Amino acid sequence: MGQDAFMEPFGDTLGVFQCKIYLLLFDIVANCLLLHFKLSVSSYEIWKKGACSGLKVTVPSHTVHGVRGQALYLPVHYGFHTPASDIQIIWLFERPHTMPKYLLGSVNKSVVPDLEYQHKFTMMPPNASLLINPLQFPDEGNYIVKVNIQGNGTVSASQKIQVTVDDPVTKPVVQIHPPSGAVEYVGNMTLTCQVEGGTRLAYQWLKNGRPVHTSSTYSFSPQNNTLHIAPVTKEDIGNYSCLVRNPVSEMESDIIMPIIYYGPYGLQVNSDKGLKVGEVFTVDLGEAILFDCSADSYPPNTYSWIRRTDNTTYIIKHGPRLEVASEKVAQKTMDYVCCAYNNITGRQDETHFTVIITSVGLEKLAQKGKSLSPLASITGISLFLIISMCLLFLWKKYQPYKVIKQKLEGRPETEYRKAQTFSGHEDALDDFGIYEFVAFPDASGVSRIPSRSVPASDCVSGQDLHSTVYEVIQHIPAQQQDHPE
Repeated sequence: MGQDAFMEPFGDTLGVFQCKIYLLLFDIVANCLLLHFKLSVSSYEIWKKGACSGLKVTVPSHTVHGVRGQALYLPVHYGFHTPASDIQIIWLFERPHTMPKYLLGSVNKSVVPDLEYQHKFTMMPPNASLLINPLQFPDEGNYIVKVNIQGNGTVSASQKIQVTVDDPVTKPVVQIHPPSGAVEYVGNMTLTCQVEGGTRLAYQWLKNGRPVHTSSTYSFSPQNNTLHIAPVTKEDIGNYSCLVRNPVSEMESDIIMPIIYYGPYGLQVNSDKGLKVGEVFTVDLGEAILFDCSADSYPPNTYSWIRRTDNTTYIIKHGPRLEVASEKVAQKTMDYVCCAYNNITGRQDETHFTVIITSVGLEKLAQKGKSLSPLASITGISLFLIISMCLLFLWKKYQPYKVIKQKLEGRPETEYRKAQTFSGHEDALDDFGIYEFVAFPDASGVSRIPSRSVPASDCVSGQDLHSTVYEVIQHIPAQQQDHPE
């Protein structure tokens, strides 16, 4: 009983304490929920206000590069959808680690410049763009433009533009050391790019129009304005140039080709005639063959021709070409050596070849001589046929038998019959002979002696008979003389 009476007051006190703790926790949670609700409402109102106002400021680029001494224009565009009673534009300038400076501002169309910069910066509101003239190195930094629109409230928006100032790049010049050139695998070479004017320069080396990169033989200085080639090789020959650029310009130097001495490489012997099989040339007897020795080298090689006979060698000629006349060579097989030597690099190379003289040339000459006989025969026969045809044509054209016949057939029929009557033959061809024409001045003084009796009906007129006389001397062939008339 005593213990129960003692525990009752203690239990009541513990219950009250628990109730107070619960009430405190509930109050904290409620306050947190209320605060969260208020923040959400504020954020919504801010978002709603910006979205409804629609003020937006834009710039084409956040980085603009300018040339020292020239004017620079910073274009700015802005727009809004709410009624505006006043439009305020402010331009500020800041350098790294400094406070922004006021340059100029405007309300509607009234411009209020800073007296320190009033002749350097220009703005024509409501256009928010800024003109800087002239641009100098201290003008490099960040330019901040702020636009305020006042209507049912005040809405603001801003943009930042970074401005750089540079001098244009002048044409670079490349210098080579050593200028006289370097020997392959022995010497080194350094190309230096020099520029007189320009700021914030960036160098790039080009070989045959393509960028040069670091390799086992190529290395660059920290600023990239020097190219080291160590050691030089034949592959390093090419057209080198230096390209220099900065944010406002770029220039490329003239092309320069370094002098690199190399070789000889790829020594070989060729000929204008003969059959080459490996290192053996086959030449026909009676022919002359010209050999040409060549190798890739700079400077050009000096060439020597060496002939080897009976375990002995001797130089027969200097120069890149050698002519061998096969008919003047006593041996049918000859060994030759072409030696190429570079005076600058001190390197040399040689190639061996053999010349074999064959008798195919004599057989060709014999066949060539035989081949002329049929040609001469054909030519002779052709000439004979042509001459024979010409003689036959002339004989047919000028033979007497055909001439007489053509003349008789060409006369009128009455004269043809008269010719038959005088001749005493029916065919005028029987009267073949020599005729003599005699003319008398007076028909009465000369008597006509007819060669044979002629009928009166077939005679010619009296006037014709008294004026001419035909005397016929008939040649009788030998076979007809044996039978007198």
